[in-house]
Amino acid sequence: MQYYYGENNLLRVLDEAEFWKRQEKEHTLVIRNSTPGLESEFVNYLAQFESAFNQMEGKAIQLIETTIRSKDDLSPLLKRDINTFIEASIAQSQQFIQLIDEMLTESEAVRNNQFAQAVINHIRRESEYFIGIAQTIL
Repeated sequence: MQYYYGENNLLRVLDEAEFWKRQEKEHTLVIRNSTPGLESEFVNYLAQFESAFNQMEGKAIQLIETTIRSKDDLSPLLKRDINTFIEASIAQSQQFIQLIDEMLTESEAVRNNQFAQAVINHIRRESEYFIGIAQTIL
């Protein structure tokens, strides 16, 4: 955690989202690099997620900066924007988990690589952790 939050749970959840979107972005690279022969369909989906995670990380940073500048006087519009962003972040992670599940069941390259399976299952648990922490904070 980068900030002292006090009662500001919205800032805390934004900080978590920034961190985990960066992690998930890196995880797309880890999966591609740890799974030789990964089918092009999954490689393409992972590249799309990488870009989407990068955009969400940038949006989190923008919302953090706006929240800090507001000095705890958050407008109802900003609060709504933050909640909408966090809901979208959670949904994005859920979609990423669905892709991971598809890779684990449908990819021959993953099925034949125990190391890749272990890495991918670890990544799945980390995305599940973000979802749980974000839901708890909100």
